[in-house]
Amino acid sequence: MDFDTYQSPFTWRYGSEPMRKIWSERNKRILWRKLWVALAEVQSEYGLVSKEQVDELYAQAENIDIARALQIESEIHHDLMAEIKTFAEQCPLAGGMIHLGATSMDIVDNADALRVKQSILLVRNSLAELLLSLIELVETYADTPIIALTHLQPAEPSTLGYRFAVYAQDLLLDWDQLAQIDAAYRGKGFKGAVGTAAAYTDLIGFDNFDRFEEQLSKKLGLDFYPITTQTTPRKQDFQLLNALAAIGASLYKFAFDLRILQSPPFGEWSEPFREKQVGSSAMPFKQNPVNAEKLNSLGRMLAQLPRVAWDNAAHSLLERTLDDSANRRTLLPEAFLIVDEMISVAKRIIQGLVIHPNALGKNLQTYAPFSATEKILIAAVKKGANRQELHEVLRKNAILAWEDIQAGKENSLVRRLQEEKVLLDYLSSNEIEELLDVSSHTGIAAKRAKEIITYNITINLTVADPPPKHVKIIYRSKHFSGFIQLLRS
Repeated sequence: MDFDTYQSPFTWRYGSEPMRKIWSERNKRILWRKLWVALAEVQSEYGLVSKEQVDELYAQAENIDIARALQIESEIHHDLMAEIKTFAEQCPLAGGMIHLGATSMDIVDNADALRVKQSILLVRNSLAELLLSLIELVETYADTPIIALTHLQPAEPSTLGYRFAVYAQDLLLDWDQLAQIDAAYRGKGFKGAVGTAAAYTDLIGFDNFDRFEEQLSKKLGLDFYPITTQTTPRKQDFQLLNALAAIGASLYKFAFDLRILQSPPFGEWSEPFREKQVGSSAMPFKQNPVNAEKLNSLGRMLAQLPRVAWDNAAHSLLERTLDDSANRRTLLPEAFLIVDEMISVAKRIIQGLVIHPNALGKNLQTYAPFSATEKILIAAVKKGANRQELHEVLRKNAILAWEDIQAGKENSLVRRLQEEKVLLDYLSSNEIEELLDVSSHTGIAAKRAKEIITYNITINLTVADPPPKHVKIIYRSKHFSGFIQLLRS
């Protein structure tokens, strides 16, 4: 790496090596050449290209010479034509037949579609591993009572597994949406300068075109849009970016919740902190939630990208304008690299997440009894108490107990109610204590948390073997972890 010039953080800091390779300059040019070879191979069946020429193109398809291509580009100012000329120099017999009948976007947009499909597969596999780790937390803590929060204020008891199940459910929705995007994502096909395929029909005949394009689709493992302009519909970029941003939103919420719960007033969770990790340059004792903050930072950027894709779709005037080209060079790769990094960081947090049982129990016992006063109200009314009168008694005692908490004292609600004469006319001291036991006042939380683990789902699995192979697997899982294991295998 040349550190004397600007390097994108995505070049070396954020994102995985496999994702960077998909969006590398080399992989792009390999895919361009793959498309040219496929085009020539199919054209050879119509007598336009000889077998010897196709063989030569195959032999040189991965002999990428970026330095030579950039040298040519500096003279002609067209990156795709520079690659054609570079490829042609390496193929003296077949060079003159490269790109026959095609326009630039027949190559660029189909190559981008292949890279998108490769990237979606990588994201889905990584997301599957993240979900597996999250489901393990759901299983472990399905029955662990906690105090739930609304408006960042103590509300009623729930379970920790149920809270984790909320994140899992969001990511399951994201998984499903991304699977739908993957199934529907298509390339331009080979339709020339304005989408009419006029040059191709001149070459092979009008009646042969449908079969010609179908042959290319099968060879590349990529479905094509039946109707295009010079480019694929830019609306599919917008749909893709929304799906990626949705994953970012789910991980953003998890990270933001973690930052709140790691703060000392709560102290219930904390992200893993490595032995030699430095939390602050000025305050050696600090253990900041830096990974959760990274998720929020990257998620904030990701959330803006669908707007760029919207503009590209809405401003794609008539059959084509070039005002999307420059931003798409970074829009697609950086969207995937951000999601890739966010999933990787979230996986690291979830797999090493530290749960503090003492803090969970303390917060539960401090705040949860207030929510159990309704149980006392109902129990006493069933024994003949006046509902309105007793409601006022409970309200006054709850306020006094809350003031004790605010003053740093223990929650005095149980003691106060056990001493309340109006209440003791209907309930014994032991009954009051039992009714204020909040550990079982969690409703459906544990049950529903466990049910998401046995969530039934139908999936379509895409296998990477560039070009991708669409292996349609209809698999109903009786156990969610089994579904994840299938993907991992």
